[in-house]
Amino acid sequence: MLADMTRSFIATYVSPWVLGRDKQLQQKLAALRERDGDNCRRCRRPIRFDLTDGDDQGPKVEPIGPQPVDGPADLGALVLCHRRCNGIGADHTNEVQERRRRSNEAELFAKSRKVARRKASAR
Repeated sequence: MLADMTRSFIATYVSPWVLGRDKQLQQKLAALRERDGDNCRRCRRPIRFDLTDGDDQGPKVEPIGPQPVDGPADLGALVLCHRRCNGIGADHTNEVQERRRRSNEAELFAKSRKVARRKASAR
C-alpha cells in the first residue's frame, strides 16, 4: 500500500507525464482485454494481469500492422500477448518452433543426400 501511494505521489507531483502515460497504457490494456479476452494472441494461454511490469507472463501490447507515424496506434492494429511471446521479430510459440525444427531437419537431410550423390557419382 505504501509503495503504491509513494509511486502515485511521485507520479502526480514530480513527473506527471509518467502518470499520463501509465493511464493511457491501462486504458489500452482494458480496451484490448475487453475486445480479445485474457488469452495471449500468440500462444493462446492466459495472461496474468496481477504481475509486476517486468514479468514474462505479464501483458504486453504488440502492434500487428503498420503503425501511424503521427499519433497513437489504432486499437485495431494492437493485440495483447505475454512479454515472453513478444520477441522482436520472432515468434516463439511451440507451433512455430516445431515448424522451424522440421524445416532445419529437411535441409540437413537434403544436404546429406546431395553429398552422398556426389560421392556416388565421383566413383
